[in-house]
Amino acid sequence: MSLKAAVLEGDGRSHEALDAHQALVARAPGAALPWTNYGRALAAAGDLPGAIEAYRKSLALDPRQGLAWWGLANLRTVSLGPEDVTSMEQALAGVTEGLNRTQLHYALGKALGDQERFGDSFLHYEAGNKLRGGFTAYSASSLSQAVHETETVFTLAFLKTRQGLGADASDPIFIVGMPRSGSTLVEQILASHPLVEGLGELADLGEVANEAGGPDELDSAGAKALGERYLAAAARRRRTARPFFTDKMPANWRHVGLIQLILPNAKVIDVRREPMACCVSSFTTYFNRQTSFPATLADLGRYYRDYVRAMDHFDGVSPGRVHHVQYERLVDDLEGETRRLLAHLDLPFAAECLRFHENPRAVQTPSAQQVRRPINREGLERWRGYEPWLGPLRSGLQALSPESGVPRSRVRAAD
Repeated sequence: MSLKAAVLEGDGRSHEALDAHQALVARAPGAALPWTNYGRALAAAGDLPGAIEAYRKSLALDPRQGLAWWGLANLRTVSLGPEDVTSMEQALAGVTEGLNRTQLHYALGKALGDQERFGDSFLHYEAGNKLRGGFTAYSASSLSQAVHETETVFTLAFLKTRQGLGADASDPIFIVGMPRSGSTLVEQILASHPLVEGLGELADLGEVANEAGGPDELDSAGAKALGERYLAAAARRRRTARPFFTDKMPANWRHVGLIQLILPNAKVIDVRREPMACCVSSFTTYFNRQTSFPATLADLGRYYRDYVRAMDHFDGVSPGRVHHVQYERLVDDLEGETRRLLAHLDLPFAAECLRFHENPRAVQTPSAQQVRRPINREGLERWRGYEPWLGPLRSGLQALSPESGVPRSRVRAAD
């Protein structure tokens, strides 16, 4: 039954998955892990009280569960109290398994941060990142080299001679950028439009990119075949007849050039957030073992630089191809920025987009509970509590211009 629930969730059938989780906890009410998984599913569906209750039941059965503690912490609208900190510290002292310890460190980091014990909080985040870095394969130099190759291959001349390749479909809207940049909010806004279906974070484009080989080797038939392969994979997760869909995999910023070759009519949205705030938020978020992402502040700064470098490159060789959304501007002017976003997508304005928090769709990302509330400025300056320990990150970001939180096309517009 647990496998069935996982398959249903992976296939985007969240409400059916809830039924499977309910059957599991009914069958084994004394087992902790099914309650944890049920809590995660309830959180994705927007049932915050139900998620809290399920996580608490799980922890009553086994207080050493890092995944349940992180699930509670990751609700973000819930504060963990001093008694929770004591319970987690006791659990950490008795747990040797690496993944469990990793999740406990992140949960303790969140709880202590909420209590403004920022020094202790940072130490737990640092320990959690160090452990997570041992589980995931990430190479800062490999990413920098990949961005260099992107700049070398995807020149203005290269793209001009390959216009018209790929599949004709205009269905996909790719939302790219850094994790914790506001991309879940942008997808929730778009998924509230009557013509757009939100599919969340799809791994399909990355898989297609791995199969593509060298972009300079793609002919017309090959580019079209890859585009259609992506569309077919995404179609298996679609549940409505809406003509457009979003793919909110942040790391697809690495594949903007490939998108232009295989899906020339697709739209690309880059969501940008102030660098320090964005990177600190990423550092304090537990990503699963399948996510290749930096585990140190220095590497986070380098990752952000490479991301900006790649997006600036495409702004130069394909002006206007990527539409940039600045998170802070979206928070301050929801309607104005939403209207500009919809205009770029050739979509009519829909008032439902401004009521994104009323959308009942399942959301699987760490921002799931935040996008179920009206837009607000909470969290914009939260990173400053950790400022004394952010030297490696600040140094890593120094190579960026003062405007690097703002896409280059916006800087030009402001000049």
